[in-house]
Amino acid sequence: MTAVAVALAARRVHFLYRLATSGQPAPERVEYAKAHVPEEIKTQLVEVFGQRKLLKWTPSGVAHFFVMWAFFILATVYLEGYGALIQGAITGTPDFHIPIIGTWPVLGFLQDFIAVACLLGIITFAAIRIRTSPKRLGRASRFAGSHLGGAWLVLFMIFNVLWTLFLFRGAAINTGNFPYASGAFASEVVAGWLRPLGEGANEVLELAGLLLHLGVMLVFLVIVVNSKHMHIFTAPLNVLFSRRPDGLGAAQPMRSNGKILDFEEADPDTDVFGRGKITDTTWKGFLDFFTCTECGRCQSQCPAWNTGKPLSPKMLILDQRDHAFAMAPYILATEAEREKLPDEVKALADKPLVGEDGVIHPDVLWSCTNCGACVEQCPVDIEHIDHILDMRRYQVMIESSFPSEAGTMLKNLENRGNPWGLAEDKRLEWVEELASREVDPIEVTVVEDKLPEDVEYLFWVGCAGALEDRAKKTTKAVAELLHIAGVKFAVLGPMEACTGDPARRLGMEFLFTMLAQQNIETLNDAGVKKIVATCPHCFNTLANEYPQLGGHFEVIHHTQLLARLVEEGRLTPITPIEQKITYHDPCFLGRHNKVYTQPRDIMAKVPGVKAQEMHRCKDRGFCCGAGGARMWMEERIGKRINTERVDEALTTDPDTVSTACPFCLVMLGDAINEKKNAGEAKESLEVVDVADLLVRSVKGERQPTTVDG
Repeated sequence: MTAVAVALAARRVHFLYRLATSGQPAPERVEYAKAHVPEEIKTQLVEVFGQRKLLKWTPSGVAHFFVMWAFFILATVYLEGYGALIQGAITGTPDFHIPIIGTWPVLGFLQDFIAVACLLGIITFAAIRIRTSPKRLGRASRFAGSHLGGAWLVLFMIFNVLWTLFLFRGAAINTGNFPYASGAFASEVVAGWLRPLGEGANEVLELAGLLLHLGVMLVFLVIVVNSKHMHIFTAPLNVLFSRRPDGLGAAQPMRSNGKILDFEEADPDTDVFGRGKITDTTWKGFLDFFTCTECGRCQSQCPAWNTGKPLSPKMLILDQRDHAFAMAPYILATEAEREKLPDEVKALADKPLVGEDGVIHPDVLWSCTNCGACVEQCPVDIEHIDHILDMRRYQVMIESSFPSEAGTMLKNLENRGNPWGLAEDKRLEWVEELASREVDPIEVTVVEDKLPEDVEYLFWVGCAGALEDRAKKTTKAVAELLHIAGVKFAVLGPMEACTGDPARRLGMEFLFTMLAQQNIETLNDAGVKKIVATCPHCFNTLANEYPQLGGHFEVIHHTQLLARLVEEGRLTPITPIEQKITYHDPCFLGRHNKVYTQPRDIMAKVPGVKAQEMHRCKDRGFCCGAGGARMWMEERIGKRINTERVDEALTTDPDTVSTACPFCLVMLGDAINEKKNAGEAKESLEVVDVADLLVRSVKGERQPTTVDG
């Protein structure tokens, strides 16, 4: 039985290995793991054995924790079982125990404790699946689209492992073949139930239970390697080769055959441009496919799925996985063998990966906002955004297939250096407005050649901050606060161009590279070392993506700098703002860069502010709908994401919605205006950047104080 089961499992594992390695190489994954061994060991301990991400979801996380540890700890029972079987066959007395530790009561207790905990865990899983069944909840169920039959089969098999374990251990206690004199509390209870049957019956039950226990385990092994529960073995590998600290932050550069693509030498006929077919996936991508647990945590957090759009991050992975398995005979066959394959298998080779009749529908691909909720929540470190970006790159750069509105944005970026196509001199209008104020005019230094020596920060204003009216208010507020705090800063003005984030997130990597190289050259020529940015998209691109092209700068978001200035006493909020304020976490500031506390710290220092968190906040915050270049695409399917977010904000009955991103400012502002027009929001409700709140309080007149004596 063991030989047959192991052979079948090994055959399946060999098939999976061949299928994964048929994809593109990813040498950077192995190189990073080798160069950061201590980090990787810590990650395995925390993420795999400590179940950090799963424990965020209770009670399912706690249940999974005990079920997973049961697999490890009960391996000692299988060792005892095989030992007893072999020793019984040789000596006639199956009283085997593990050397040294095999009679310790603490081990017997631990085995029974984890088995009981595992039993409670699978009961919890069953209850959760019944309560949140797609038949009851439809799309609202995180299991919608999952292969439900396989999950129930695995729960049944785990149950079989447990009852057979207690059967043979209880009988072994009665026959005197049990290695533990005490500690195994649950087995002793079962022994009490079996004792009235007599010694002969217990001897039969001991052997039958042992054979059943081992047989169930061997059948289970074959089932596991042929199901989604393959993640038992692949999850540690997927975590090992995932990006650090996670698959968020920087989008990865385009690679062909494992090497970063050089657009000056790249040839679409020979090089891989993104992902046009399943074999363009890297082996790490295939590992993502094999590791998906179908738990649906990504789906439950996805703003597109939650607003009625066809994108489910889970199904995006599963559809590719199922396609890869269906195409496997073709992928792994030689040219001669392919001719003999069934027509339905050969037809899959011509099926587009993305298309109306493809594996992934275009509406799925273009619904993504790159918010990162899927990557943040995935307990096995699947990198959904990388999959989406690779498919977008092929569609944009090879097929020229993308939403038409995005084409206008790309042309504007290429010709004018900003998504709106406005003239370069428009970038200085806010500077002129500050300088021409009747009260407290401020002169902002504009870099003409080199950054002046006394300037500490280059203020990267960004396209929205310079050209969009609502975002310009934030720009002026930040400039004023830096001026009050005595921070020397300068701006590039017309020399500043879009960082390229919209182009890259759309999939136009070539245009991103062109804009990035232009900006890096400008920054280096000006001698820039430290940058403060108000736009999280600019912040993320400058800090995390420009280093890929040789642009190394110290980049800080304006909320981080302002929070520090307040902490140091260089900015002092004085005037109370008596309002209830709810804060919206920008995805590219929060999840992508883990900046959650500083915006809240600023609000906490403003007198009178009553902060009220939305239900979905921080690492579970809900997107505004503008990321992933969606700012420049129409939202035609389902409910608008910004409307959904504002509906949630309105449940806190706020006086003000605050944020720290110009895109969020626009998207939430538009949704609030719609609510006002419909009479669903009070007219006084506004959306402001936290910098606006701070400047209002800082600029207030100090109240007179009395000093005794």
